Amino acid sequence: MKKYFFILLLSTYSSLSFATDRLNGTVWKTIDDETNQPRAIVKFSENKDGTLSAHIEKILIPSEANQCTKCEGTYHNKSLVGLTIIRNLKSSGQNKYTKGSILDPKNGKTYSFGATLSPDGNKLSGRGYIGISAIGRSQIWHRVK
Repeated sequence: MKKYFFILLLSTYSSLSFATDRLNGTVWKTIDDETNQPRAIVKFSENKDGTLSAHIEKILIPSEANQCTKCEGTYHNKSLVGLTIIRNLKSSGQNKYTKGSILDPKNGKTYSFGATLSPDGNKLSGRGYIGISAIGRSQIWHRVK
């Protein structure tokens, strides 16, 4: 009996240690909060420290610049495709994510970022802000399957 209990415990532990976040590997269509038009396809990935990042996979607006001309530092004049726009996003439980940052390629500025995943996993409500969340902008992204 002890042998079976030990095997069950070991298998449960190993499955938990390899669990990944619900956003890991998901792909999203970003929707501009000003025009309500789709702007880009973004993919999330989980970092070794358990935080999440997201990078642009495709630009959906042909007239968009191909480079982040307003970005500063290492992002200046880099291609938008492949650009990491979300960094260090942490799961805080119950489909909520906090303490991340988001780069806005339109103006080159980085903002604090938090998000909530809908219960069905098909919508991501994100908010970029400076200081407190009340001062910021929100977007709803749609999952691409």
